Amino acid sequence: MIKERLSGNEAIAYAMKQINPDVVPAFPITPSTEIPQNFANFVANGEVDTNFITVESEHSAMSAAIGSALSGARTMTATSANGLAYMWEMLHIASSMRAPIVMGVVNRAISGPLNIHNDHSDSMGAKDLGWMQMYSETNQEAYDNFIMATKITTEVGLPIMVCQDGFITSHSVENIELLDDDVVKKFIGEYKYDTNLLEKPITVGTLDLPDFLMEHKKQQDEAMQKSVKVFEKVFKEFEEISGRKYDFIEKYYMDDAEKVIVILNSTAGTAKSLINKLREKGEKVGLLKIRVFRPFMGELIAKELKAIKAVAILDKSTSINNAGSSIYTDVTSGMFTANIHIPMVNYIYGIGGRDVKEDDIKKVFDDLELIKAKGQVENPYRYLGLRGE
Repeated sequence: MIKERLSGNEAIAYAMKQINPDVVPAFPITPSTEIPQNFANFVANGEVDTNFITVESEHSAMSAAIGSALSGARTMTATSANGLAYMWEMLHIASSMRAPIVMGVVNRAISGPLNIHNDHSDSMGAKDLGWMQMYSETNQEAYDNFIMATKITTEVGLPIMVCQDGFITSHSVENIELLDDDVVKKFIGEYKYDTNLLEKPITVGTLDLPDFLMEHKKQQDEAMQKSVKVFEKVFKEFEEISGRKYDFIEKYYMDDAEKVIVILNSTAGTAKSLINKLREKGEKVGLLKIRVFRPFMGELIAKELKAIKAVAILDKSTSINNAGSSIYTDVTSGMFTANIHIPMVNYIYGIGGRDVKEDDIKKVFDDLELIKAKGQVENPYRYLGLRGE
């Protein structure tokens, strides 16, 4: 085990170096630029054997990634925000062609108006495109998730996004424990994918008419469902080599909690800090952090929330739909399917990099206390930290 201090972007670039992928096509965009930038140094120094392709756009980056992945090459890339949006067409194609691509997504607001700071509008906008998604609270999680994702995508046959918060984790330096190179290489194994165009030529990207497209989409859906078992297996295997235990969700003071926040990525750390202080005062508060958003574990989340008196679901993205944002709609759907009905409220927070402090999280818990007392929610869709409030 190697102890180091790295930013989130540096951690992912270092994981890529240890993995030594065959192909990395990339186009820089803030705040993910440091990932290909740092990896390019490893290429220039001869520390990897990677074919590093400097393409002219994010659309081209994903196009090249699809081609290389289907040719039998272990393939990775990274992007953010408008870059992810520019890939949109190819994101569908990558998943429908079952291309095992690992992509680091450094979360940033999508225009407009133009904003380069953190929220989750990019990856949440891509949540239903057939990609698996993992989210990272810390730099350590970003590093660990990226290594696990490399194994998961190959076994499942669907591409995967490893998400972290732009600037908050991507550019902040933290203490981190790195695995030894040989441990990483043994863990991910030698790369071999069934769809290898060089060994077994096939036609890809063909016209898919009404007589087959529906069946092909069902196969994608089945792959996402079956990925659950692969995640479980990889989590256990990673714990064996690292001592770090991961799951689809992380529970924090959930055993006796009456008021709970559901959240993902870096703000979970802020919430944990406040929960520690409130617990010292005797308040029964807790947190459920989503680590894997696709596949969505609705049944598991419903099981953990069924005995809670009041729940707040915090979304760092907006869905302009009059029905709540991404995490909220998925969680409430899972609760309804499980026939569990408890008071739940949705907070939109941190849009465009708006700071979220412990006082903001405290307000959420204060609101939950009122909701718990009444047993109902009067306004289920709220914004947290608006100017003038």
